[in-house]
Amino acid sequence: MAQLSAIQAAHPLDYYRPTIFLRITLFIFTSIGLLAGSGFAALVFSGGFSSGVSEETLLLTTGVLSIIGSLIALEFAIKESRLCHSGIDNALLYYLLGWIVFLLVYLTHKTATSGLYEGNTSTSSYTITTLLLVLPVLLAATVRYADRLVAAAAYATSLLLLASVLLEFPIGRLILPFAVMLASVAAYFLGKKLSLRPDHLYYKPCLQVLKVLSLLTFYLGGNYLVVREGNALLSDALVSAQIPFAWLFYFFTAGIPVAYIIVGLRRHDRVWLLVGLLIVVFSLYTLRHYRSVLPPEIAATLAGAVLIVAMLWVTRYLRQPRHGLTATADDEDQPKFNLESLIIAETATVPQPAAVGFEFGGGSSGGGGADGSY
Repeated sequence: MAQLSAIQAAHPLDYYRPTIFLRITLFIFTSIGLLAGSGFAALVFSGGFSSGVSEETLLLTTGVLSIIGSLIALEFAIKESRLCHSGIDNALLYYLLGWIVFLLVYLTHKTATSGLYEGNTSTSSYTITTLLLVLPVLLAATVRYADRLVAAAAYATSLLLLASVLLEFPIGRLILPFAVMLASVAAYFLGKKLSLRPDHLYYKPCLQVLKVLSLLTFYLGGNYLVVREGNALLSDALVSAQIPFAWLFYFFTAGIPVAYIIVGLRRHDRVWLLVGLLIVVFSLYTLRHYRSVLPPEIAATLAGAVLIVAMLWVTRYLRQPRHGLTATADDEDQPKFNLESLIIAETATVPQPAAVGFEFGGGSSGGGGADGSY
């Protein structure tokens, strides 16, 4: 207990993190205030500059000052006001990153259209350049602030960068689904490796997001509907055609959800199980999209009936613990354990019985206790 007290004294948890509803309210009002501040700054600069200043200069000046101001306000809010994902700091972070990404996209597009990429007028050139500039910014923000939404944006940006690079080659469209699946596997194991670091608790929400997204993108990379319709979109075709290795993507569409559910049950991993159940629905939609047998209302009714029967059977089957699984709630299956009460009982000072101060008899000097003893 002395060690715990020393840790709490050295690292007090005094940050401010309100309830979810208050966080949403603070986020909305902070965002409105930031947007209003940018508009006011633009009006001030447009009135203070000479008449010869261009709109581009005004935009860049407003953006740079907004980035500097929001960064200072964000760091001050975290260090001085002890905010931790309270809504206010989230709004400041997204506002800061929004301006940075906007200016990077704007400057890259302007540079590309001014003739830097002569001989290659496709949008892929400055798209790759923009993604290469945006990705380090998102990664740095994730490392500094451990925000889940920023981590998801960084992961999506990395996949977009991979797709943009592969589509530059003739064979890129063919290997793109497999590249996405391999990248998802790499991201999953990277997250597992990062979870072994001493500071993994700080990044635990981001690592959970990475785990979920890597499982989803691995499935979507092999889903038949996504691959077929994505290939048609890249080819500017109005109607999608059959794709090469269709049987393999059919196998992925049907097999990956089953594999996820099995792994989730065997490892008692809730993320694997829930993602597997979620993508089962999309696999059924994929099958129905190309192989419709029953009318929608009849198919939905039958699917609902099957799910209800399966739910009742599983609940009844797992009333008694089987294979390490149970349908019994935790508070009913295990004795309640109140950690707070245990700590209080261990650390509280137990009152001792008071010393005996008065007893009849045994007196001296007249028997009345005149000498102070009773």
